[in-house]
Amino acid sequence: MEGSKRREELITIIKDNNEPISGGELSRRLGVSRQVIVQDIALLRASDINILSTTKGYLIYPTDHSQVKRIFRVKHTTEQIEDELCTIVDNGGKILDVLVNHEIYGDITTALIIRNRQDVYDFVNKVREKKIVPLKELTDGIHRHTVEADTEATLDRIQRALQEKGYIY
Repeated sequence: MEGSKRREELITIIKDNNEPISGGELSRRLGVSRQVIVQDIALLRASDINILSTTKGYLIYPTDHSQVKRIFRVKHTTEQIEDELCTIVDNGGKILDVLVNHEIYGDITTALIIRNRQDVYDFVNKVREKKIVPLKELTDGIHRHTVEADTEATLDRIQRALQEKGYIY
C-alpha cells in the first residue's frame, strides 16, 4: 500500500475507535512494521493531525473549543496518585497530560487522557504492574496536569478539592 493511502487508512482506523489503539494493532491491521506506524504518526502530526500517544495507544484528540482548560501544579506521593486523579475526574475534569520541568532536560510532557475512574485504575495498575517510575519522581513529586472541563466553575471545584487534600503546590 502506498504511503499516503496507508496514512489515510491509519487516520480512519484511529478515528473509528472510541478508545486508543496500540501501535502493534495498527501495524497488524495495515500489514507494516511498528516502526512504519511510528514514522507515519510523525508525518501526520507534522501535517497538523492531532494524534496523541497515550499509555493505551494512539488516538485523535478533537479540539473542542467549548471546553475550558487549566494547568494545576501539584505535589504528592506515589501512593496518592490514584486519589489525586480520582479527585479530578470525580469533580468533572479530564486529565489531558502530565508535565514535569526537569533541571537538565527541561519540560517533559506525556499525554494521559484520563476521563473517568476506570481510566485512573488502568493507569495506576499499569504503573504498579510494570514497576514504572512516575515522571513526578524526577522533580521531587512536583508536576503539572492540564485539565479540561465544561466550565470554569468545574475547574474551580477541582482546584478547591485538590487544595483541600493538600495537592496544590
